[in-house]
Amino acid sequence: MAIDYKKELESAAKSMILVHEPDTLIKMIVRMLVQKVKTKHAAILLHQQDMNSYILTVSRGALGLKVPKGFARMDSDNALIRFFREHNDRKLFNNAPVVYQEAKKFLAKRRIEAKTKRLIKGLLYQMEIFDALICIPSYFRDDLLGILLLGRKNNGKKFGRDELDFFVALTSDVAMAIRNAQLFRELELELERNKRLFIHTTIALAAAIDAKDHYTHGHTARVTGLSLEIAHRLMQKKKDLVDDKKFLEYLHIAALLHDIGKIGIPEAILNKNSSLDEQELKRIREHPSIGVAILEPIKELEEAILGVKYHHEKYDGSGYPEGLKGKQIPLIAAIISVADTFDAMTTTRPYRQGLSKEKAIEEIKRTSGQQLDPEVVSAFVELYQEGKI
Repeated sequence: MAIDYKKELESAAKSMILVHEPDTLIKMIVRMLVQKVKTKHAAILLHQQDMNSYILTVSRGALGLKVPKGFARMDSDNALIRFFREHNDRKLFNNAPVVYQEAKKFLAKRRIEAKTKRLIKGLLYQMEIFDALICIPSYFRDDLLGILLLGRKNNGKKFGRDELDFFVALTSDVAMAIRNAQLFRELELELERNKRLFIHTTIALAAAIDAKDHYTHGHTARVTGLSLEIAHRLMQKKKDLVDDKKFLEYLHIAALLHDIGKIGIPEAILNKNSSLDEQELKRIREHPSIGVAILEPIKELEEAILGVKYHHEKYDGSGYPEGLKGKQIPLIAAIISVADTFDAMTTTRPYRQGLSKEKAIEEIKRTSGQQLDPEVVSAFVELYQEGKI
């Protein structure tokens, strides 16, 4: 007998590997089976590693009314789970799926040992609870990844042998797709944990930098906050200028670490209570290059390093370390430069009084197009006028 839904399900199974969200994938599989196979209900029991249990993750059709999602939780000693784990050689019924009526006949006609008999009775009892006509295991290598439960067909006909064989092949594709989605999700969570760890480490490094320079305590945090405010405003003003979430992440890291190179500058210079001489200025100007040397081995920070390296470049080309001019200066560095300049001007040092916000803003406007990027300055001034700085 030809299976009219076979090609559709095969095609869908091949595309499942592209779905990276496990819950979405499982819902799609169950919905597809109910619609194409035309069963009264379908459900999937899926292995949850953290609980070492099998959970009724998704059900569709009449079963959903009987057994609410999350209600069914089966541990490894449950008869349904034990059967497919202990008999995954698939010899007991000579086929992978367990058909309720066939299992009942097998139990009635065959002489089997008491232990196996109890196990099959327990299996049949579980199938009755779920009103399942067929149970199809899904294995990834030798591990039981899940169990597909199918109810009766809407037309009342039995499932043919060709259909059962097809389900065996289908669950192999489904197992690969589910495991792929789980691995992808696990990787995402691991990356997120690593990102949080990295940000916390970055903040700790920023605090270490601040601790070296007693006169600019809190400078890094202030520059980071201002830089992100400017970037958000630029995103509102010109979406083609800053339209990437990744840019904000790199900017956040770059702003936190823009002065990391000061770790390599003597504290006597950083904490000097008078103006710096030419030689001392030369040493201070080395800090962007020192910062790059510290961060360069971390390849993932390539974009953030641009902010560390070039935040002392000037729009007219008179800055350092490379004398970049105009739009040669990366935007990430141009943003940090404005925030850094403002904080430096409003911070009191032993040899000079810090400027008021009003005077600092006027000075920033005056140097727009000379020292500072005019587009960045425009966004910064708007923020000030709105009372956000």
